This record gives sequence, structure tokens and C-alpha cells, in this order.
Amino acid sequence: MNLTNSNSGSWRIGTDAETAWIADNTSAGLTITSAIPPVFDRYATIVVPEDDDAAWEALDRALLSILRVESANQRWWLGYLDNSADGILFPEAPRVTLYAGWRYVLVEAGPEQALTWRKLTWRQRRSLPDLIFPTDRCWLVSRLSDDDWICVGGPAGLVHKVLRHADLETRRVELGQDATPPGHIAM
Repeated sequence: MNLTNSNSGSWRIGTDAETAWIADNTSAGLTITSAIPPVFDRYATIVVPEDDDAAWEALDRALLSILRVESANQRWWLGYLDNSADGILFPEAPRVTLYAGWRYVLVEAGPEQALTWRKLTWRQRRSLPDLIFPTDRCWLVSRLSDDDWICVGGPAGLVHKVLRHADLETRRVELGQDATPPGHIAM
């Protein structure tokens, strides 16, 4: 299905078929597999800054710079949680269901849209979508609704770059390990 948005053109809208690999392989809990399926080489978490707009922007740009290199020339699936508190980019789009029954609008686009679309309609500080993965599913970035961190799964090289980036507060996470960053509380 394709939908048109007056601000951004025509875009393919995803269905549950595009996210079945996530839905079928994640389960509620405190481990990384509550957000990321256990299909990747490495996993990490990135702490989201509290009230610092410059730090938010640095995180968004740093993460996207790494992801762009890892999936050059691919389209990305961008998932926006429909929390009804703010506007949503494609209000008429069907939703996919993930995690604890949360509904997302899933749109096939790319890095530029990932960085700018949320700013068009959302009043929240963050600009990145709640869910991002390339069409070949070689990595996944997910921020669960109540968490103040982002979960990442992917090839060892990508996770290494995430862990080493100066603008990201990160921690490597193993399967089975509590993914909650030290000093944070899982909701």
C-alpha cells in the first residue's frame, strides 16, 4: 500500500508481514530480546539524554551516520509508535502490532526521512523513529515506549561502531543479560 503525505510525497506503508520476524522472536522482559530478536551477532543499548536538545541532536546524527554506512543503497523501514498523544505522520495508514500490543505506522523510506519526519508532526524532542531497520534486516534499532534507552542489534562491526562513538553513551549487552543501563529503571 502506498500513501501520500502532503509534506513528503508518496511512500510504501508496511504491514505485519514486514515485522513478523520481530514479533515472532521477541518477548516481554528485561533482556535485549524484549526489543531485538536473537538473530544478530552483537547487541547494545544507547542511553537517551534527558533534557538536552543538543545531546538529542548529537545522538540522532551519530546513530544515523553509523547506520547509513551499514546499509548503503537500501531503503529502511521506519516505525512510529501510535501513542495518540501526538500527531502521526500518516494518520490514515494501517498499523502493525509489536511488543506488548503497541501499534506502529511502518513506512519504507530512508535516512533523511528518519531524521526529519517526526519533527513535522511530533512535539517530542526525539526525531528518530521508534523502530528502524533496513529492508535486508541486517540490523535493528528499537526504542520501547517507556524506556529511556535505545536497543540495537546487528553485525559485530556495526555494534562496535555504536559502542565506540564519542557522542553515544552505550553499553554492550549479551543475550540473557538485563538490557537496562546502569542507573536506569525498566518500566
